Amino acid sequence: MSISETVVRERVSGALAQHADKIADRWVQLQSPQSETGSSLTETELREEADSLVAALASSLATGLPVDRVVISYPALRQAVIDLSLRRARRGASPTDTSLAVLALKEALLESIQETVDNSDELLSAALLVNRLLDAAGALSFDTYVQGREEIIRRQSRQLLDLSTPVVRLWRHVLAVPLIGTLDTARTQVIMENLLQAIQEHEALVAIIDITAVPTVDTAVAQHLMQTVNAVRLMGADCVISGIRPPIAMTIAQLGIDLSTILTRATLADALSAAMQITEASSGRPTALAAR
Repeated sequence: MSISETVVRERVSGALAQHADKIADRWVQLQSPQSETGSSLTETELREEADSLVAALASSLATGLPVDRVVISYPALRQAVIDLSLRRARRGASPTDTSLAVLALKEALLESIQETVDNSDELLSAALLVNRLLDAAGALSFDTYVQGREEIIRRQSRQLLDLSTPVVRLWRHVLAVPLIGTLDTARTQVIMENLLQAIQEHEALVAIIDITAVPTVDTAVAQHLMQTVNAVRLMGADCVISGIRPPIAMTIAQLGIDLSTILTRATLADALSAAMQITEASSGRPTALAAR
């Protein structure tokens, strides 16, 4: 590291330490117009972010890490930027607003540096260092925001899948899964996980999968159904597929899909009747008692 860069880092670090409160206040002030339409953070929350990030910046410059790598390599600074970005992602701020909020710290910091540096060359060098440092912080905040939003979207998608594939306990030892819409690989996985968990919890003997509201059944859908049936059987339960309408029966026959190993019924009522017979045979009790 050159002497000039060492001096510049000391100047910037000194300004951060000496004017920390002033820099934080100014940064909050610069963000106020953005927060009205952006992240909806309160002034108290903005100040907490500012204090955390300014303190992390000051301590990071005291390390021997290169300026271009300090944001990524210094844990306290990296975490401060990540926390800021994730918080704003959860509040619905755009990635652009989040990055601009980080970059607004440049103005607040340079204003304080101007008060402590008289030499124009040193001021220029300090400005370049601050740009490099906060540009890296802005890039990290943008990447973190995108990853955070993707995680939120994945979690919401999983929640929607769970809601669209409910497992209903009809009576003792009998469960039902009414399917609506297209059955793809991701949804099949959720169905299997939820259904197998419910079979274990309720000690189910029969699981009814109703496809009345599934618009079409092709080779892929049939394979997904067979995977689910096989998983249910591995848990020691029987599986009944109901809702085999005439168009679906014709499609399955034309495609040459073999469902002979799976118990199927045309309607949910027929499937319920079959389930009662299975549970009656398993318990050795009359159907009326099994339904209690």
